[in-house]
This record gives sequence, C-alpha cells and structure tokens, in this order.
Amino acid sequence: MPRSVNAVASRQRRKKIMKAARGYFGGRSKVYTVAKNAVEKAMKYAFKHRREKKRAFRRLWIARINAGARTHGINYSTLIHGLKTQNIDLNRKVLADLAMNHPQAFKAVVDQIR
Repeated sequence: MPRSVNAVASRQRRKKIMKAARGYFGGRSKVYTVAKNAVEKAMKYAFKHRREKKRAFRRLWIARINAGARTHGINYSTLIHGLKTQNIDLNRKVLADLAMNHPQAFKAVVDQIR
C-alpha cells in the first residue's frame, strides 16, 4: 500500500506561513524554513508587546496626569490619594484625557479634592 502524505494539508500549512511572511526582507519572505522561523519570532514579539502596550499606556497616562496636576499646584500621588478618599471613580485613562483635552473639567476635579 502506498504511503499517504496528505499534500493538501501540507501545502495549506506552508501557504499560511508564507502569507504571514509577506513583506519580510529577502529569504525571510521567499524560503519556507527561514520564513517559518521569522514568523514564529514575530508572533512571540506580538504576544509580548500586546502586554507591554498596556504598561506603556499606563505610564503615559500617569505622566500626563502628573503634568496636569502640577499646573494646579498638586502632585500626582496627592491627586490620586484625594480621588480615593473622596470616592471619585475616575480611572487614569479618563483623567489623562481630561488633563490633555478638557483643562477646565480637570481643574474642577482638582478643586473638588482640595
């Protein structure tokens, strides 16, 4: 009995990798084994950076809130502590948006803490 290799599934598997490697430089987009390694590494980076993106945004929001708070003569930690004690439920994303785009509303929040 002849050996069954299931060429259809093998070709699909290779095509999936080669499609993902489109746009890569040189052999990374042409040679299957090189492309496979490049795509695997890219997927690792994508997984890692999806998590790092959340950290980066939080750092950015804190920097923006701190800058906005200091213009009103208060620092970041005092502002956050005041929000907690006053039971004002505004997250850092919203506070950063207020500090950047709506300075009057941010000033109202700071005044409520004082």
